[in-house]
Amino acid sequence: MTTEKMPAARPRALAWQRRRASAARFWRQYRTHRAGVLGLATLALFVLLAAAAPLLVGSDVTDVTDAPGSPLERPSGELPFGADRFGRNLLGLVIWGARVSLLVGLLAAVLSVAIGMVIGVTAGHFRGWYATVMMRITDWFLVMPTLVLAIALATVMSRSLLTIVVAIGVTTWPTTARLVRAQTLAVETRPYIERARALGGGHWHVMSRHVLPNVMPLVLAQTTLIISSAILAEATLAFLGLGDPTVVSWGGLLQDAREAGAVSAGHWWYLVPPGIAIAVVALAFTLCGRAVESVLNPRLGVSR
Repeated sequence: MTTEKMPAARPRALAWQRRRASAARFWRQYRTHRAGVLGLATLALFVLLAAAAPLLVGSDVTDVTDAPGSPLERPSGELPFGADRFGRNLLGLVIWGARVSLLVGLLAAVLSVAIGMVIGVTAGHFRGWYATVMMRITDWFLVMPTLVLAIALATVMSRSLLTIVVAIGVTTWPTTARLVRAQTLAVETRPYIERARALGGGHWHVMSRHVLPNVMPLVLAQTTLIISSAILAEATLAFLGLGDPTVVSWGGLLQDAREAGAVSAGHWWYLVPPGIAIAVVALAFTLCGRAVESVLNPRLGVSR
């Protein structure tokens, strides 16, 4: 019984051993990029704050009926970031808003990359009229302003986090589709693809077993770069009043500050904390994305 299972178990164990060795090699190379490590540490800090938000600030931080301060109170020892127009603790709101902003940015980026990857791989594999139609649609989305399309979708749909995710995801995929299609065309010219087809491999086998593993490094790097854009897009839509008014996000805090007249009144503490949080997280994702690109494709020559 044991000897019969050994031949099946050995290839599986070897596969996991290769994956672990590949992951270890990736991490060794990634650690040499100081900017990437800094970005990763920053993201880890924000993720920990977002995950521990219920313990650090409590869910009642968004309650306007029992606010700890007075409206638009300046920063003090009790309120390090001051208070918003309802007297709520801005520090707690920024920490709580990280949950929504990071989640929406991640989900929107995953949706965007998934759409771009499917269209890019299929257009590069099938070619012909299908590739022509898909690329013309991609070109149309590329020339259209992404923010305008996202605003249009968010306007006609109900105001919710799902609407924001869909609006960002379905308007930011063309760049990924173009990159993945170019990589797919390069992979399809390699000899082992011809051998796979000669041995009877169908379209699904070629795309899933040969093409997809070779484009995944590019997809991973593209995902980390798109997340920063998705977070900025979420903040922009929330700032324009198109987000869910029942949840707290960094863009929603900026929208509240604008409605409260914080810009004209000089209430800088209402604007600076969420604005800095958005900028820092977007920069951190960009640094991680550039480091991942450099590790997966050293020919890019990304500086360390």
